[in-house]
Amino acid sequence: MPLGARPGPSPQLRRLRQSVRRLLGLDEDTAVVIRQLACAVPGCPPLETVIAVLPMTGRARRWTLHTTAEEITEDDLRAALLAHDPKESE
Repeated sequence: MPLGARPGPSPQLRRLRQSVRRLLGLDEDTAVVIRQLACAVPGCPPLETVIAVLPMTGRARRWTLHTTAEEITEDDLRAALLAHDPKESE
């Protein structure tokens, strides 16, 4: 890989992004960002998956799933997105 080149998103992250769009009925102008981050909270798995929905107008929303992206099923995603209010970003 050339210096400075970034690898593309993993197939699993692409599938999760598409599922988020479908489950929330998002338009193409709304950005969906999914990142795996190290979790520093005691008792938390080493990696957590953060999903952010950034509309052109309105407030951003964010969900944190305390598992890796590879372990998230469609049912897990549906439950996380639809079962409770996400954190809203200013």
